[in-house]
Amino acid sequence: MSDLKPNETFTTRDEVAAEKDWAVAKAFFDNLKSKKPRPPKPTNAVTVAVSSRTLFNMVEERKIWEEEGLEKYVEYQQEHENEPLKPGAAFPFVKALMTVNTRLRKLYPDSEELFDVVLMTNNHAQVGVRLINSINHYDLNIERFCMTGGKSPIGYLKAYLTNLYLSKDSDKVQEAIEAGIAAATMFNPDMEVELSETQLRVAFDGDAVLFSDESEIIVKQHGLDTFFDHEKQNENKPLAQGPLKCFLEALGKLQKKFYTQNERLNCPIRTYLVTARSAASSGARVLKTLRSWGLEIDEAVFLAGAPKGPLLQKIRPHIFFDDQMFHIEGAKQLGTISAHVPYGIGQKDHKGKLIEQPAKHS
Repeated sequence: MSDLKPNETFTTRDEVAAEKDWAVAKAFFDNLKSKKPRPPKPTNAVTVAVSSRTLFNMVEERKIWEEEGLEKYVEYQQEHENEPLKPGAAFPFVKALMTVNTRLRKLYPDSEELFDVVLMTNNHAQVGVRLINSINHYDLNIERFCMTGGKSPIGYLKAYLTNLYLSKDSDKVQEAIEAGIAAATMFNPDMEVELSETQLRVAFDGDAVLFSDESEIIVKQHGLDTFFDHEKQNENKPLAQGPLKCFLEALGKLQKKFYTQNERLNCPIRTYLVTARSAASSGARVLKTLRSWGLEIDEAVFLAGAPKGPLLQKIRPHIFFDDQMFHIEGAKQLGTISAHVPYGIGQKDHKGKLIEQPAKHS
């Protein structure tokens, strides 16, 4: 008799059915001639879900919704649906993802290990025409939409096998984190800076972002000296993973596809660790943790408590993740597109669960 439980049997059958559906869909689309690349299969892709207010600047539209109500908001969007929305905080990041996809498709024409951007919004379907027109205006390859008509889209994130969710709504981001999905609240920089058009640059804080908040708890409860002693004693013990570890892992997987083609020095993805830790006092454990995970970071900067903004101004990342709002504020004041990760002891509501990689093909 099989050892499988009923729900496991269902899952297996469900997966088999899904594979058949994808095979049929692939055969259909393969027979169609189109210059536009087909979206990758979700189980193979690195899926980034972005809200409409994150991808586009919808401050004016949001004001209408807040002051005049939903009906006036929808009416305004329909009246202006042929006017492209202006780029928002996530726009440069999304463009950079698509630049990486272009390079990947040249090296691996048949591979589906690509970035897949999904527009995840609680907008009504009637607003969809303006969103579609705006996406086409900027030549963004975004084919998957989820418009929930006023309901929270968080429940759909796992169905899309989302690796990262970006939103302007901190409540929805918190909800996603609590559901075990990597997520961050995006902020526009206070001034515009020129970003690389050929290389995706992603900067991460360490504690409570790539790693757990274990060390931050010790600092807050016992002070720096105890923290330094603790890190030295546990130097060879890997830190537990934080909410964005899985996204770094996904980036690393795509980086290796370039490395195997002798493109390491010309890789269109570059990652940075920008941490307030001191290198000599507490840096070794961080680097050994990454090594134990089998992950690489291209550049590691230990600031020993110095402000992050000036350093990030030199890096010019398309996105910078941090769990502390004062670091976010300092970064965006100097032109860095920043994303707040509401995780760990540094938050008002100390919640969150282990963020795990969506079940995708290896």
